[in-house]
Amino acid sequence: MNVKLGFGSIPKPQYVFVNRENDYCWYMLAEDKKHIPIYEKALTGVITAIEVNKKIETSFGESEKTDLYILADKPYIVRSGSDSYFSKSLLLSLDALTLEQLRHPLTIAVSPGDKKVVFCNIYDPVSYRSIGVSWDGYKELNWQALEQKVSVKINGHQNIKPEQIQTSSNTSQSELHAVLIAQTDTYLAQLNWSPEQGREYLQQKYGRRSRHHLSDTELLDFIDFLKLQLT
Repeated sequence: MNVKLGFGSIPKPQYVFVNRENDYCWYMLAEDKKHIPIYEKALTGVITAIEVNKKIETSFGESEKTDLYILADKPYIVRSGSDSYFSKSLLLSLDALTLEQLRHPLTIAVSPGDKKVVFCNIYDPVSYRSIGVSWDGYKELNWQALEQKVSVKINGHQNIKPEQIQTSSNTSQSELHAVLIAQTDTYLAQLNWSPEQGREYLQQKYGRRSRHHLSDTELLDFIDFLKLQLT
């Protein structure tokens, strides 16, 4: 990214807000708080961080938001309501991505639904392929655990603050670990791996013979490896 010398705007991230209007789905805010519509449907850049369940004071009171940090021609922060379809489809898509895919530029696209609903689709800008996600059983999905899992994957376990480890009274770090273990169970069953095969790989890769002794980051790496074996 080239640095422009001389007078110019303050170098701070540009917030992008998600909300469906007649002919656009996201916008920026001018200094007088008026909407600056963004008519393009997609933003391409490298995802650098995510904040979930971030409490923000608005004119309507306190609200929980999801902030996705993207480095493109400038740093952007895409903000959406934590309980919105955009945030939920964003989380599902990010969960489907591997750590390797997250190291490369991705395209975040808005897709209008019924009434005021906006969905998020993520594309590989090189292959033009979308990241397919399934909404089956989404009402029963443990969204707090998914938020933690995606946060660990994107931000890195070492960068998660202690107060961010537990996003609700019902979701703890141990519960997230159990969710990751359960996901490895699914993939191992699909691959027909024997327990001994799994232990041998863990010993060779991580120096441990049990998944329960892996960190969350190592479990995510193991899940990515199993996904690749399936494809």
